[in-house]
Amino acid sequence: MADKGKGKADSLRRHGTLNRRADRVNDGLFLSDGFFDPRDLVQVRYEMLRRVRVEGRSVSETARSFGVSRPTWYQSAEAFEENGLAGLVPQRPGPRRAHKLDGEVIEAVLEARGANPAASAAELSELVRSRFGITVHRRSIERALERAKKKP
Repeated sequence: MADKGKGKADSLRRHGTLNRRADRVNDGLFLSDGFFDPRDLVQVRYEMLRRVRVEGRSVSETARSFGVSRPTWYQSAEAFEENGLAGLVPQRPGPRRAHKLDGEVIEAVLEARGANPAASAAELSELVRSRFGITVHRRSIERALERAKKKP
């Protein structure tokens, strides 16, 4: 049974739904070794919202017993109202795309690489900084060049 619990934790981690603060959940349902799993962030957040909306408990009391702040409760409630259960799945932080490397910048990088195929990503990063005033990590340049190779 311990292996099964580890497998679930690995799956939750892989999907970004592992509750890193499971030890703070002290609601009675989650303290028993059964259906309710304090490591399952979506399950915890849903049950937390249900306590207030269906059972009429106070937000403060509920947030405390689920190990979150009141603002977290309100953010979860808003996310659930807007997107249903999917709104309780945490979103990946950070930019969703190469936001600094737009068409003009990539064009300049490709042009510089064409003129000097031996130019390193660090050198190309410096070119971008001096020409456009944008600081870009060399690894971002490398990824952009890899993407450019894949395009027909």
